[in-house]
Amino acid sequence: MKSKADIRMRGFLKRTPVKTLLSLIKEHSRLLSAEDILTVEASGRVLVEDIISPVNVPNFDRSAMDGYALDAESTFGSSAYNPLMFKIVGQVTPGETYDAEIHPGEALSIMTGGPLPKGTNAVLMAEHAELIGDQIQVLEAVSPEKHVSKIGEDIKKDEIILRQGRSLRPQDIAVLSSVGMKKVKVVRKPEVELFITGNELLKPGEQADGVKIVDSNSVMLAPLIKRDGGVLKAIHHLPDERELLRKHLRESSADLICVSGGTSVGIEDHGPTLVDELGELLVHGIPMRPAAPTGFGLIFGSVAGCMKKVFLLPGNPVSCLSAYDYFVGRSLRLMGGRSEDWPYRTKKVKLATKISSQIGRIEYVRLRIENERAFFIAAGGASILSSTTQADAFLLTDEESEGFAEGEEVLVWLYDA
Repeated sequence: MKSKADIRMRGFLKRTPVKTLLSLIKEHSRLLSAEDILTVEASGRVLVEDIISPVNVPNFDRSAMDGYALDAESTFGSSAYNPLMFKIVGQVTPGETYDAEIHPGEALSIMTGGPLPKGTNAVLMAEHAELIGDQIQVLEAVSPEKHVSKIGEDIKKDEIILRQGRSLRPQDIAVLSSVGMKKVKVVRKPEVELFITGNELLKPGEQADGVKIVDSNSVMLAPLIKRDGGVLKAIHHLPDERELLRKHLRESSADLICVSGGTSVGIEDHGPTLVDELGELLVHGIPMRPAAPTGFGLIFGSVAGCMKKVFLLPGNPVSCLSAYDYFVGRSLRLMGGRSEDWPYRTKKVKLATKISSQIGRIEYVRLRIENERAFFIAAGGASILSSTTQADAFLLTDEESEGFAEGEEVLVWLYDA
């Protein structure tokens, strides 16, 4: 039987390539089940099926202009030099109808969006008519269907209006509402629990004192989880007590668990051994700086055959950030039906300084952008969180790369939207 120390050291003796970890994440981050939600609450959610319109929009011929509804052929030959006279027989506004038929030589005052009455097939713009008592002089002929929004002009019945897999935008849910859809079927959001471990940690908002430090990882991870489409069910601040962490891991009903801290090879690092005991520790230790102690595994859930994903994130905040961004966020986006790619803008810039990298290791390099040039801030410094606040962007070196030369053009990811 392997010892706890063996499990903790295994990944550090032969670290798992990052590409292998990414492949495992993709394999185990399958799309979640669907749920029906109110259309008005669906912005940002991902469709699980094509949306087919049950109606035409508009479902009646309506005016696209303020003016006069009339029979277009009756206006032929009219001009400013030869105006034709039409009698105004009434008025119609949006939401109303005019039930009588309009005959040649008659016109109906109509506002934009008003339904065209029987006997009319065009709208004369108000600017092209001169009002004289209860009549108008038509100063310009109009063609049939001029300034008319026809039935189905916007959306046709049985037309596919939105495709499966689309992340709904505000204008998309407006379209869904326009065809009368009260509810829509979307991918369920992945539920996440955070276990913030460490005897030295105080909760956010408490005052650091003596050898205690304030937890910053939960504060940082919570908005990132929301950004990536997850629902943060709970944050648990736990001391380094093995059985307490075991209890929380077993009882969690989340789709994904992040354990921050306790992921390395020290005597208080219980995460790797517990994941191995409760399920399968797939990865522990990767060639990436910072974030080397990152781990990934599966543990049995409360439902038979259900496995919960567990990410072991380093306690040092920069390591935690890079590990979350590179791995956890990707898993959440995949489960939620989103693109696995980073939600950061990219930019090509020239390096103001040389950046060195050890072959066989990925470096998470923080950069300051100034006058279209990138200045090195840090590659290491796993605990120096301020290196990320000073940075405008980051780049990642390849495992096969020795780095980049000064003046070389590189692709960076921008922290700001």
